[in-house]
Amino acid sequence: MRRFLAIVVGALVLLATPLAAPFASASPPTLRQLAARHDLRIGTAVDMAALDADPVYRQRTGSEFSTVTAENVMKWEVLEPQRGQYDWSAADELMTFARRHGQAVRGHVLVWHNQLPAWLNETDFSAAELRNILRQHIFDTVGHFRGRIWQWDVVNEAFNEDGTLRDTIWLRKLGPGYIADAFRWAHQADPKAKLFYNDYNIEDVNAKSDAVYALVKSLRAQGVPIDGVGVQAHLTVDAPPTTFRENLKRFDRLGLDTAITEADVRMVLPPDAAKLRAQADVYRDILGDCLATRHCISFTVWGFTDKYSWVPGWFEGEGAANLLDENYQPKPAYDAVRAELAARSVAHAA
Repeated sequence: MRRFLAIVVGALVLLATPLAAPFASASPPTLRQLAARHDLRIGTAVDMAALDADPVYRQRTGSEFSTVTAENVMKWEVLEPQRGQYDWSAADELMTFARRHGQAVRGHVLVWHNQLPAWLNETDFSAAELRNILRQHIFDTVGHFRGRIWQWDVVNEAFNEDGTLRDTIWLRKLGPGYIADAFRWAHQADPKAKLFYNDYNIEDVNAKSDAVYALVKSLRAQGVPIDGVGVQAHLTVDAPPTTFRENLKRFDRLGLDTAITEADVRMVLPPDAAKLRAQADVYRDILGDCLATRHCISFTVWGFTDKYSWVPGWFEGEGAANLLDENYQPKPAYDAVRAELAARSVAHAA
């Protein structure tokens, strides 16, 4: 009788025990978990002031993304505000954050015509002096992070829209050979880092992307150590690219990696349902084009919340360009990215 009662009591206890723990629906997978099914890194540019001050921003940055890019703190004006005096503090803070969260880091940027330190812009250096300064900057910067940076944007935005080389301090003083030199120096400083050329408005097959294609093909033929092309993808809801996949695939056929490096999709404010749906379509389509390209290895958004977007400060009357709104609520674009990653869980590997 006691045995019988014990069995009955035990059964009642089991029935009364909450079954939520083993059988409850798990939290939905994060973007990084979904992207990992494709061997794809999904990333975001990081605003270090927001990372320090905003715990929600910090949590979402660490949980949703498998790679991070410094929005500003690896640019030359931040790293070397006084000649020969480096300040690595903010960049090192991002590196520490990335290591703690198991994230790869995209280094941005080594050679650019913007955000240069004042001492560099204000002095008329000879060609020989400027070449040595650029070489030293690359060796100092890449050397400081040696072995810890996955991809470097070595040269950024070197072309005009018509495919001619942009008139910059580097082109004027050093000639077009500065591009090849920069890649060679970066490779010497860290042979394991992937080295990228990076630019905007090269999503479609056009004069500018043709020029980039010709450049990287020539660099490869010369044995210059270039590994990939970064396509920024700063886009609008009303003018999405139409030949993006074709464009990515031609770089793929050269044996180069590709990466979407700075994706955002802005709209004329205020947002409405139609604009948000159009934005979601653009995000989904460009991610799909990346997933359909064998060597498209990462997809990075240039910020993930409208709360800290750079867009309103640069494009008057435009904004709402990111996956989450200013209150961290998911927009249709976020859902579209999740759905594309989930629906194509085996397509990338195929």
